[in-house]
Amino acid sequence: MAASLPIVPLVIDGAEVSTENVFDVLNPSTGEVMSQSANATVTQANAAVDAAAKAFESWSETPLTARRDIFLKAASILESRAEELKTYMKEETGSDEVWAGLNIALSKECLLGCASKVTGITGTVPTLQDPTSGGLIVKEPYGVVFAMAAWNAPYALGFRAVCWAIAAGNTVVFKGSEFSPRCWWAISSVLHDAGLPAGVLNYIACSPENASAVSTAIIEASPVKKINFTGSTAVGRILAKLAGQNLKPILLELGGKAPAIVCEDADLDVAALQCVLGSFIYAGQICMSTERILVHENIAQAFEEKLKATVGGVFPAGGPSPVLITQAAVEKNKALVQDAVGKGARIVTGDVAAPSSAGSALNPIIVGGVKPGMDIYLTESFGPTVSLITFKDEKEAIRIANDTEYGLSSAIFSKDLRRALAIAKRIETGAVHINRMTVHDEGALPHGGAKSSGFGRFNAGMDEWLRTKNITFDVTTQL
Repeated sequence: MAASLPIVPLVIDGAEVSTENVFDVLNPSTGEVMSQSANATVTQANAAVDAAAKAFESWSETPLTARRDIFLKAASILESRAEELKTYMKEETGSDEVWAGLNIALSKECLLGCASKVTGITGTVPTLQDPTSGGLIVKEPYGVVFAMAAWNAPYALGFRAVCWAIAAGNTVVFKGSEFSPRCWWAISSVLHDAGLPAGVLNYIACSPENASAVSTAIIEASPVKKINFTGSTAVGRILAKLAGQNLKPILLELGGKAPAIVCEDADLDVAALQCVLGSFIYAGQICMSTERILVHENIAQAFEEKLKATVGGVFPAGGPSPVLITQAAVEKNKALVQDAVGKGARIVTGDVAAPSSAGSALNPIIVGGVKPGMDIYLTESFGPTVSLITFKDEKEAIRIANDTEYGLSSAIFSKDLRRALAIAKRIETGAVHINRMTVHDEGALPHGGAKSSGFGRFNAGMDEWLRTKNITFDVTTQL
């Protein structure tokens, strides 16, 4: 008789909660079921909101230094449990050691950033027109925040989704992707081990079949005052509409179609390495991944050779192929490449027909001659495929770079900083990285996009999670 699979619980009001129904969790590297997760319904969703609303009464009054100390302790606990948490991530998302390690490092940075800034929450004392009146502008937490994060960087995205809101005095209902429930549970575990009171952070997970009802119930619940979501643009549109119907603010960090512009004077070795890394680290499953490499026509042939050599050096033949989260993701990328080739594009490197080495893996593919009308020109591949497109001048490069509904990240390669800065000002993205890959995120930089890549900013300190209140008073009143 086969051994029973481990079941990942929900966490509501500080207690681990099981459910009558569960859903399977697959290891993408093997394609096998590795565990199961408790499957929340509207009942658990409402319980999580109620617990968060109750906890808000006391947590919002907690001294700032006490919150600071919890985050400092959580950073220490995270570091001590790093190997455990990296194992969860590698098993649930197919991550390699480097990507998992970076997630832990970014999460620690998030915790320390919250600790360093939480005690700096201040209001102001304005001078009013009436000299007999006094005024205060105070900052206060919203209440219950509904946070949702994507599976591809579960710790980095998960900790930032909940920690800044909690540090500002809000309480949180946290819903993670069904692909990585153990990672989401671990976030709750680290924070509760650090002393976070029951009900301040409530974690739920559910199957895709339950997701719409669960998310709708939470957004419509009166104690929920703000929402944040990191994930696909398609889901972001649905959540934004629902938030708008309920007149609740929402922060969205969504998909991308990041361009990398290689100017005629670029250092080709630097550009090739950064484009390969930006396109293919973690199998291109990052919202900031390079999806389009735009190269000046005068250096196109030389740069193409550099790219091929660099791909071969970073991802040698016979080595492990990048693992995608599902086989459906593999098939999507193959279909994009096949459509492009059928419409006149060519494969620069890679083999769309190559069998996967294990699970849902796919070798890096660069597609040359990509033009409008090909599916890959506009569609976010979210996988290890990238388009190579030539341009004649900077004006054309900027036009192509902006010819997308997305606007999250971009890169420019040039030895002339003035030229690069001039181009950067005209690129419609939330971030532009000069002589560096498009994948870049750190606590010191506000993170978010333009157009269909979302609005609002993570890593922007406490102000994103606080609202202002004006208080006026008569200074002549005798007390």
